[in-house]
Amino acid sequence: MNTQTRSIVVVGASAGGVRPVLDLVGDLRSDFPAAVLIAVHMVPGHASTLPALLSQRGHLQASHPVHGQTLELGHVYVAPPDAHLELRDGHLSVTRGPKENGHRPSIDRLFRTASQAYGPRVIGVILSGSLDCGTAGLISVKARGGQTIVQDPAEAAYPSMPRSAMMHAEPDHVAQLKDIPPLLEKLTRELVSMVERPVHAGTLQLEGSLPGSPAPLVCPACQGVLTEARVGGFEQFRCHVGHTFSLRSVVEEQGEHVERALWAAARALDESARMTKRLAERSEGHLKSCFWERHLEQAQQSAVIRELLGARRAPSEA
Repeated sequence: MNTQTRSIVVVGASAGGVRPVLDLVGDLRSDFPAAVLIAVHMVPGHASTLPALLSQRGHLQASHPVHGQTLELGHVYVAPPDAHLELRDGHLSVTRGPKENGHRPSIDRLFRTASQAYGPRVIGVILSGSLDCGTAGLISVKARGGQTIVQDPAEAAYPSMPRSAMMHAEPDHVAQLKDIPPLLEKLTRELVSMVERPVHAGTLQLEGSLPGSPAPLVCPACQGVLTEARVGGFEQFRCHVGHTFSLRSVVEEQGEHVERALWAAARALDESARMTKRLAERSEGHLKSCFWERHLEQAQQSAVIRELLGARRAPSEA
């Protein structure tokens, strides 16, 4: 029977997740027998000191990988800012592909590619974070026989990500942070069967390997057509470009898109109102009243939009 040890640990964190990542990696022993790959949501354009902090904190060396780098056991790889970290068979891929759930790096992308490449040898860990990033990735890990761990939401600074993972991915372990390093030490030393197991079509749709069902929505990022995948109660949307959204993140993105559109409409109405006011001041008779009426109408429409947005319009913009 073909058996191997679990040699890949993927970790996902977002809001409130840096300290748990430092604590988790800092408590791993120097002879930890697996590679650790980490995706933490961060602001694009800012240099990350996380690899240096992890190297100082614990016994394992950490770094930002480069595209095509060979995977080494006992090393910690941190996804660079504004880049996806993917795991292929024996090497790492660093790309600037489409954002997933509005983020790059994507937790789901890291987990998904690790699961596809290493199957049951993968251990997925979800830590503190907002919304539900990582849930789809954890579903992928579990579908191929990997082990799944979720930080206890009761102790997470932002419990939304762990709660979503618990609700939809049925994790193997829900643990306090202090108990995760010894659990990883135990799991990485167990032998697992490498017999390939069938993956449900819904999971393949979630991963983008199979097309999902048409959705009556357009992608908030590129306006492309979205398809929908469902696994249990978890819903995910994907466009042909590759932008991916959970139900919660697509609502967040649509809300921001609507707000941007409303601000653009208010700005356009303000500009037009200023022009029609100028025309009214320079016209006479019927034209003057027409331009003045249009000015008042546009100013009122802008005021309604700004009231909807919860902002006050400055008098100078009238």
